[in-house]
Amino acid sequence: MKQQMSNSSSITQFLLLAFADRRELQLLHFWLFLGIYLAALLGNSLIITTIACDHHLHTPMYFFLLNLSLLDLGAISTSLTKAMVNSLLDTRAISHLGCAAQLFLLVFLLGAECALLTVMAYDRYVAICKPLHYETILGSRACVHMAAAAWGSAFLNAVLHTASTFSLPLCKGNAVNQFFCEIPQILKLSCSLSYLREVGLLALTCLLASACFVFIVLSYVQIFRAVLRIPSEQGQHKAFSTCLPHLAVVSLFISTGMFAYLKPLSISSPALDLVVGLLYSVVPPAVNPLIYSMRNQEMKGALRKMCECLLLQINKVPIIPLGCPLYLRKC
Repeated sequence: MKQQMSNSSSITQFLLLAFADRRELQLLHFWLFLGIYLAALLGNSLIITTIACDHHLHTPMYFFLLNLSLLDLGAISTSLTKAMVNSLLDTRAISHLGCAAQLFLLVFLLGAECALLTVMAYDRYVAICKPLHYETILGSRACVHMAAAAWGSAFLNAVLHTASTFSLPLCKGNAVNQFFCEIPQILKLSCSLSYLREVGLLALTCLLASACFVFIVLSYVQIFRAVLRIPSEQGQHKAFSTCLPHLAVVSLFISTGMFAYLKPLSISSPALDLVVGLLYSVVPPAVNPLIYSMRNQEMKGALRKMCECLLLQINKVPIIPLGCPLYLRKC
């Protein structure tokens, strides 16, 4: 169902892309995405809690990882929750305000994630290639400033894109061919050449994302060169097994995101848009806890220690081991 509207102010709701028409498949999609969402929620929440509570993890790398988990948690909550509710209630509707809020949050959170991944690549480059200068270059103040710059620049970018997109006159109905509100899909509903202004902003944003990606790749090239000089074969294997998954997820996230926003209309289709949307908005937040943390021995050790201490407290053991985080050392 499409409502022919003269401008965006008269549209009260948008219709999102349904995953399926049959009720059984809608419920199957709901349970599938609920499982993915709960796994991402659990993984990112454990990372946030472990890093916040264990003072041994209060280092630049884990500070940036905590920020990444917060962004991942927000991004997957923004993209999946409305889709799950719609599948469960057999509806496609999202309000005009809800669509604007969803678009703003996704652009903000995913943009901040792109910037933060760049900062994290720089952190690893300094740690491996310039270890003697690590504490000087990445002090606590510098880390806070870099994280704040990532969040702040993404916020301004999201404000610009949201204001530009929803100021356009829309006259080609209200059906959005994506399971969440996405800028290219809203632009397809515009009937004015004013949309070229937003296309220009998108091109600039994608150019900046490309620069981030090039910086990340160059950082990892330098890291790999340094790793190859490690005499220990076990050390090389450990470094490569950690860095290569990082680079793979970053490449997937940035490349699919740029493809979604820059692909020509001639190759656009609902099925392709759906797959690409899942690849850049759902897959990275879901797998980042595994890639960045569960392969990290220090993180696994801290998580195991926290779980053991919690079990001791639940069982009311009077003496809590000294290795437990401070907030658990209470009789």
